[in-house]
Amino acid sequence: MIIQAETLALPGVRHAFFTRRGGASAGVYASLNGGIGSRDSANLVADNRTRMAAALGVGPDRLLTAYQIHSPHVVTIEAPWTSETRPRADAIVTGTRALAIGVTTADCGPILFADPQAGVVGATHAGWRGALAGIVEATVDAMERLGAQRRQIRAVLGPMIRQGNYEVGPDLMARFRAEDSTSDPFFRPAAREDHALFDLAGYIAARLHRADIRQVEDLGLCTYADPDRFFSFRRSTHRADPDYGRHVNAIALA
Repeated sequence: MIIQAETLALPGVRHAFFTRRGGASAGVYASLNGGIGSRDSANLVADNRTRMAAALGVGPDRLLTAYQIHSPHVVTIEAPWTSETRPRADAIVTGTRALAIGVTTADCGPILFADPQAGVVGATHAGWRGALAGIVEATVDAMERLGAQRRQIRAVLGPMIRQGNYEVGPDLMARFRAEDSTSDPFFRPAAREDHALFDLAGYIAARLHRADIRQVEDLGLCTYADPDRFFSFRRSTHRADPDYGRHVNAIALA
């Protein structure tokens, strides 16, 4: 049900990269679907998220994920929001204890951050759009405004689609080359002409290092290649599934 990272095994910090195991949902959502935006039963999603909150040591109303829009937008929170006030953003940071902040993913890159000395944590959803737009750097900047120091910040890259399964077309490559001249090493030729395999995890890690984050761990897990443990938007698309489940990746100050 839970994958954890050594880098975030810290006193006073709880975290989890939840897999698809250990929940109440069925069918394509089996079984720990945390996707509020999926077409799964709202009651089952709520049950699943209650289980996740309990694993993180918080109440169900204190496990918070934003309405994600593939942007560089970050929100800083001190108290829970309601379903009506859920912000549109792709990262959350906090220095408040007993709030579990998270992101939902199904191929995009989840990043969990912590500065244990400052008592500040962050959770980021980094697909290619957000990574290219600067969501990584925006998260670090927001953590610094809460008192974190980037040389003390630890970051972990969770399960996401990996390069061998992430074929992209010429339009995406052209956009990266236009907006980030350092991006070429993260593409390698694919079998199809004019297509490439994109290293999303490598690109996110490079943006972290560019932001002067020195303590970076990559779990090295591929959502597409491991259907037993992970949901995958791309795999579900290739299989013509009617929908797909979403993982929750979350961190809290105990």
